Amino acid sequence: MNKVEFLRPRLCGARFEEGGIPLEVLKDLAVLEEMLIEVAKWKFLQAHPYRQRSPRGFTKGIELKLSAVEKGSAVPVISLFDTSPRTFDTSSRASMMFGQNRSYFEQARESIVNAIGAADQNGLTINHLPKKHLAYFNRIGQSLHADECIEFVTPQQSTPVRLTQETRRKLVLASSRVKKNGEITESVALRGLIPEADQDQRTFKLQLLNGHTVTIPIPDPHIDTILKAFNGYRQDTRVLLKGIGKYDRQNRLVGMELFEHISLLDPLDIPARLDEFRDMKDGWLEGKGVAPGLEGLDWLAAGFDRHFPDDLPLPYLYPTPEGGVQAEWSISENEISLEVDLVTHHGAWHRLKVNNQADDVQELNLDDDNGWAWIVAEIRNMVEGGA
Repeated sequence: MNKVEFLRPRLCGARFEEGGIPLEVLKDLAVLEEMLIEVAKWKFLQAHPYRQRSPRGFTKGIELKLSAVEKGSAVPVISLFDTSPRTFDTSSRASMMFGQNRSYFEQARESIVNAIGAADQNGLTINHLPKKHLAYFNRIGQSLHADECIEFVTPQQSTPVRLTQETRRKLVLASSRVKKNGEITESVALRGLIPEADQDQRTFKLQLLNGHTVTIPIPDPHIDTILKAFNGYRQDTRVLLKGIGKYDRQNRLVGMELFEHISLLDPLDIPARLDEFRDMKDGWLEGKGVAPGLEGLDWLAAGFDRHFPDDLPLPYLYPTPEGGVQAEWSISENEISLEVDLVTHHGAWHRLKVNNQADDVQELNLDDDNGWAWIVAEIRNMVEGGA
């Protein structure tokens, strides 16, 4: 069986640093195979304008398979396999057909990667692919988080091009699909409240922290969690819902395409609390307070998510008049505050021991893993009674 290495997309982001690939991302690779086949057929018809359709059996005997996963983030190695049956009479003919069809797959690969590159550079994606084929990006990259991307290089495109949430959205908006139903899908982690649950219609309403409400079908495995959150609405019981959301052209959530999981949130959940700061305006504190920056809030939420262990107590969070965020813990005899500058990414740590009024301060660089490690070690030491 002939095998030719075809594509080595590089998955970039914290989820991929250990070299593993989450199973949900494998769905994206499966859709990429579908897209490559259809674009390869289009390339064949471009080369044979007198034909109305690609020949029967165009893809017979040729398959795309995941042949390896390499580290360095995670790099799935996709190879092109010649799966034609081998006999004395057909071997040479099958080999010739594999070579011919392989060229169309390679052309398809270059067109797809060039379209991604055009979106990344604000170019015209339709110069590389028809609109109908761009619609595949509504399913490729659905699982990407905001801080993740897929990098592509090819023999003709040695400089990596990046498929991100932003470039993927540009590609989908350029497709004909969006003009029909106006919906774009992407991976979501939604935090909010459940003010309504209709067991007869099997739906519930998720109220996001910005006040926007969307109606979602109730999946049977999660009905108990949904009803607990509904019953706890007046006590501000919040949930985290993960899945594939549907957005309109104005980037407003209109529904869910895939419901994966829902869980009750800790009352001090960091991202949920930071989301409450997003609608603040300058002058929020008697006309003088500075509103926290959205990028800074995203950075701080990602920092806690990546570095702060689940088994340690979460802090109370407050906005500061200067546009930062202050985290506060009360642990045994200790009162701790961490004032975070969302622009410089520095933290000012202060701990007061109530029993003897002793205090200590520390300046921390929170762009450095060591800064977060120091905070975690201090909190853990206090929780375990070492200080």
